Amino acid sequence: MALYQDNDLYINNSLTRKKEKFEALNAPNVGMYVCGPTVYSDVHLGNCRSFITFDMVYRYLSHLGYNVRYVRNITDAGHLENDADEGEDKISKKARLEQLEPMEIVQKYTLGFHEVMAQFNAHPPSIEPTATGHIVEQIEMIEQIIKNGWAYVENGSVYFDVEKYNATNDYGKLSGRKIEDLISGTRELDAQSEKRNPLDFAIWKKASPSHIQRWPSPWGVGFPGWHLECSVMSTKYLGQQFDIHGGGMDLKFPHHECEIAQNKASNGTDAVRYWMHGNMLTLNGQRMSKSTGNTLLPGELFSGDTDKLTKGYAPSVARFFMMQAHYGSQLDFSDEALLAAEKGYNRLMQAVDKLSSLEAGEGTSDFDVEAWQKQCYAAMNDDFNSPILISHLFEAVRFINGSDKNSGLSQTHLNLLNNTLTAFVFDILGLEKASESKQSDKLDEVMKMLITMRTKARADKDWALSDQIRDQLASVGIQLKDGADGTSYTLV
Repeated sequence: MALYQDNDLYINNSLTRKKEKFEALNAPNVGMYVCGPTVYSDVHLGNCRSFITFDMVYRYLSHLGYNVRYVRNITDAGHLENDADEGEDKISKKARLEQLEPMEIVQKYTLGFHEVMAQFNAHPPSIEPTATGHIVEQIEMIEQIIKNGWAYVENGSVYFDVEKYNATNDYGKLSGRKIEDLISGTRELDAQSEKRNPLDFAIWKKASPSHIQRWPSPWGVGFPGWHLECSVMSTKYLGQQFDIHGGGMDLKFPHHECEIAQNKASNGTDAVRYWMHGNMLTLNGQRMSKSTGNTLLPGELFSGDTDKLTKGYAPSVARFFMMQAHYGSQLDFSDEALLAAEKGYNRLMQAVDKLSSLEAGEGTSDFDVEAWQKQCYAAMNDDFNSPILISHLFEAVRFINGSDKNSGLSQTHLNLLNNTLTAFVFDILGLEKASESKQSDKLDEVMKMLITMRTKARADKDWALSDQIRDQLASVGIQLKDGADGTSYTLV
């Protein structure tokens, strides 16, 4: 029997604003679509948090026994400046600035994105379609929307008629915005505007003579609208209805709102059953912004080559830090918070290592492994509540670090503890062992040196130096433990 049959998973559905029991449309198959990057620059940490969140979701659904088709797109055309219908395509603009072909820009930043995701130990998606690879399908969907009466052609561009759609549907239901408020908040149509209403959005844009990326269509040479791409690629690979659509909270309006309208206008269905949105990252309490210089790139995070940090942090430490907050809550990056996360991460990894050396015992233990395992699953079943899961994992850490070689557990319960802890740490949270991180290796070398110095001090009966080394290490959260096999250390 698959684990999902014994676990009731609840997801906070952004569309209904309720926590709902997850019922797969075609179990054991699950379809999940996540909006991928627009590849015109280096991926930033806010993007990374979103993709790491849905990597965790993908991992947990797979752990429960679902056969997950995870689709995450690459936007390589059609995303205009300021997420609007005017201005220059972000990729074309970068290509012009760097005097490169647009596909050179796409290739460069796609490879960079993949490299960063690999460093964060994120699984690649099942399918990673590109917008430029689906121009034909996008034209077909536009033709269907026009045929159904929800769009109009104007001077070689095609616009979605929002007011007409809203007369029988609810435009704004995902973001909670009312069309009356949206209308009152938009500028008056100027004489040159092609739109019938300022709320209307482009699903195909006529290319200006200087526009680099352009394709022939029934309405003239142009390029697809950014919102349309995701409607096409999600339904092509997951069907007219699928289970989960994810993305950052900043995409809720207008991007995801427009997706809903396009899907309904083209085939009459609400394509997505569960909408999930990850929250934003801040840096030192302020919004990340290139214009203010308050930014942090993954490479700077790993190397420490930035005035925002005192040192670099291993990718798994950063991933662990992100998992300490629920995906739906705001998370603030700071050097102090990362230092604390690194300490906790190292404690967790040391406990995992020590667990393999524990033995079954004849005695009894007050650590109820079966009850603890249920708590771990209950946390993840409650809208992927990773911080609560981590708090339960540290209950096991305290038990393991407080145990001598004899665990006091039966072999069955010791195996259950080992299998459960390693599954949640590595398979679900996606962390990697501390021994695989350069930071941990450096710490081990320093500790070997200090332990050797202390051992020599004790042999020379220099108790003052011996105690000084022990006490100063304890003051920074490193505890020495003397035993028959020598001195070891743990992080507390």
